[in-house]
Order: sequence, then structure tokens, then C-alpha cells
Amino acid sequence: MAGKSRKKTRRRIFLLGFSSVFVIVAMTFTIGKYWIEIFDKYQEKKSLDKELIHLKEKEEELKVDANKLQNPDYVARYAREKYLYSKEGEYILQIPEE
Repeated sequence: MAGKSRKKTRRRIFLLGFSSVFVIVAMTFTIGKYWIEIFDKYQEKKSLDKELIHLKEKEEELKVDANKLQNPDYVARYAREKYLYSKEGEYILQIPEE
């Protein structure tokens, strides 16, 4: 009977050890998966922070342009330069840039 008891004890220890190893491996993979997700989110955050800074700079430029467009003299000058509008009696000569 001592042999049977010893066999059962070995089997229990083996099953306990195997299940412990399985749980440890499963937890390691799960934790690894979450670490990868966290790292990806961190990289995405860095990228979005850079994009946010760029968009804020662009917003400031657009605010400055919007304020300039409130001035009728600026609008007239801008239209003459950009769209080649002219005043009455004024001729526009376009000089090619080299």
C-alpha cells in the first residue's frame, strides 16, 4: 500500500507542478500582450502629441491670417498679388521667377 500511496502523491505533485507551470506561462503571455498594447498606446500618444502641437501652430497662423483679412487694405493688396487683380488704370506685369 505504501507504493500506491507514493504513486498517488507523485501523480498529484506532477499535476500540481504541470498546472502551476501552465498558469505561469499563461500569465506571462497575458502580461506580455498587455505590455505590448501599453507600448503601442504610448507610441500613439507621442505621435498624437506631436500632431497636436503642429495643429496648434497652424491654428495660430490661421488666426493671424483671419485677423489680417479683417483689414480691407490687406485684402485688396492680397487679391492684387495673388489673383492678379488690378486697380482701374493699373497694368499688371508678371515677371517669371528663375
